[in-house]
Amino acid sequence: MKAFLMPDYMFASYAEITPAFLRSIGVRALLIDIDNTLAPYEQAEPDERIVHWFRELHENGISAALVSNNHAPRVEQFNRSLGLLAYADSNKPSRKTLERAMRELGVEYGETAMLGDQLLTDCYAGKHIGLIALIVPPIKDKTNLFFRFKRLCERPFIRKYARMRGYRDFMSFWRVKPR
Repeated sequence: MKAFLMPDYMFASYAEITPAFLRSIGVRALLIDIDNTLAPYEQAEPDERIVHWFRELHENGISAALVSNNHAPRVEQFNRSLGLLAYADSNKPSRKTLERAMRELGVEYGETAMLGDQLLTDCYAGKHIGLIALIVPPIKDKTNLFFRFKRLCERPFIRKYARMRGYRDFMSFWRVKPR
């Protein structure tokens, strides 16, 4: 289980994940969480930076699908201008929706990555079926007890990642930043 909570790569923002980087690690498709990964919960539609990022992925041959645990109205509204394959109520870390998305994108496990902000859902979902796990810090985290507890459980894995990569002050990198 512990190995499933260790991301392969961590970034300060989704925008740092370039097509060149994805190609360099053999990724042809990216399964992407929406909330707190691309946009905060209250942002109903993608902004111009997000649209541009998806356009750049597409122009460089990287397929993408949105895989969210949020409900259909939220996912559909966010995806309206993007026109991607999009899956609501995915029940991550369940593998079912990830595998469906991969089938519909026509890609295999070794050429697919999962991008999200949570180790207990996004990272675990991808890693337990053999995907590359890309993690970013939450954009604007919920502050209820449940989310605070989940983030506390993630901390040891983030610290271990930091030590393995030679970062000394990785926790300050991981804190929520205004965008």
